[in-house]
Amino acid sequence: MIYIVRHGQTDWNLTGKNQGHTDIELNETGIEQAEQLAEKLKNIKFDYVFSSPLKRAAKTAKIIYNGEIIFDVRIMERCNGELEGLTNTKNMIDFSDPDDTRYGVEPLTVFRNRITEFWNEITDNYFGKNILVVTHAGVVIYSQAYFKGEPEDGRYLGYKIGNCDILKFDNSVK
Repeated sequence: MIYIVRHGQTDWNLTGKNQGHTDIELNETGIEQAEQLAEKLKNIKFDYVFSSPLKRAAKTAKIIYNGEIIFDVRIMERCNGELEGLTNTKNMIDFSDPDDTRYGVEPLTVFRNRITEFWNEITDNYFGKNILVVTHAGVVIYSQAYFKGEPEDGRYLGYKIGNCDILKFDNSVK
């Protein structure tokens, strides 16, 4: 089984600031969320745990799992360049447009390709294993597209999950 977790809450989540690659710590609520999730998952034996190296995801992973964690840059949040730290950026750029890279935003195709590359490796090499992946909202959205297909209504934000929410996908069938 593959378990995908979005990191715990940060102060920037509360204020609606665009985080991207900015390395923000969990706040107290985020730590509590991770502790609660660790309690829920305590009876699952994970064969491998992967995490984004950004502090908010890494700390969440360390709270959930007391063992070796493999940090992988491919599951870092999308780099949002000059828009990081700002609020109300939706009118400044179309984040769903693969060609809109103003303000130094990582091209959507590059972002999606690195997520796809990560999941291809996981599904090819860790078949039938219990895998925990701790990552970010944007990565979760495109991870769901990888496993479930593109959203029929084209609304990718419908694939977004909350802080420390968890998704499960069966990796025991090819």
